Amino acid sequence: MTTYIPGLRIGHDTDLENMTGVTVLIFDAPARAACEVRGSAPGTRETDLLAPTALVQEIHALVLAGGSAFGLAAADGVMSFLARSGVGFSTPGGVVPIVPAAVLYDLTVGNPVAPDANSGRRAAENARSDGWARGRVGAGTGATIGKLQGPHHARSGGIGIAADDLGDGTRMVALSAVNALGDVLLPGTGKWSKGLDPLDLDSVVAPDPFTNTTLTAIVTTRRMDRVELLKVAQMAHDGMARAIEPSHTPYDGDVIFVISIPDATGRTDLGIFGARAARAVSRSIVDAIQPDPVEPFTGPP
Repeated sequence: MTTYIPGLRIGHDTDLENMTGVTVLIFDAPARAACEVRGSAPGTRETDLLAPTALVQEIHALVLAGGSAFGLAAADGVMSFLARSGVGFSTPGGVVPIVPAAVLYDLTVGNPVAPDANSGRRAAENARSDGWARGRVGAGTGATIGKLQGPHHARSGGIGIAADDLGDGTRMVALSAVNALGDVLLPGTGKWSKGLDPLDLDSVVAPDPFTNTTLTAIVTTRRMDRVELLKVAQMAHDGMARAIEPSHTPYDGDVIFVISIPDATGRTDLGIFGARAARAVSRSIVDAIQPDPVEPFTGPP
């Protein structure tokens, strides 16, 4: 299988010295998108533009990055990369690429260095349509989980990918950068990931409010308008809540983006699609915390 979602390319820039990085999703043609923010500490850029009432209806790329708010600068490099190829929203002054972005906090994992425009450019240059890297790469390089019970309890997070084929031309890929305050559960089993002990909410320490956030992007071949995309983003947060306990806390900036590629043909019932999207989000979160090395994603198991 050479490509699971036509017209989708994913690339990473990984900085192992400073334990941070950037993950970029590039769409070969403008794609419709929406997002839903449920965490109380988000770091985002251009997300207001994804509202159903906004003028511009399509995006050209999506950036997920470490580095907290500093990491939003990575989107500048992706914009420059696209603009040099003539990709963007046409204006009288030239093309303007539409590149929403969201960040997570990893400044205390390695050195307090954030991705910059050069990091974003490199991630865009690395984007490919198959063999997508997972694990401690890109935006997941310095990601951690399980910090509610103190730093000694923390475990590595990362980038996870899950896919689903619903038939009738409907496919989806969920990519998550998992850097949660909470711990990760194996959905449907009640078992904790990575051999963690059950979360004891009676013995937690005061959370550090600046070390968290899980970011997810769902890309699909189902045809949707932005109202439908927003509804799926809302439903998909159920998958995050099932896989991370607790999620959507005051100290997480949890965001889910949902993107429908151009020329999408799938028409699976919206409610069924939303439920399956939530399940894919859960699986992508679990996938993100598998021990390295992790084989590249080539399609659903």
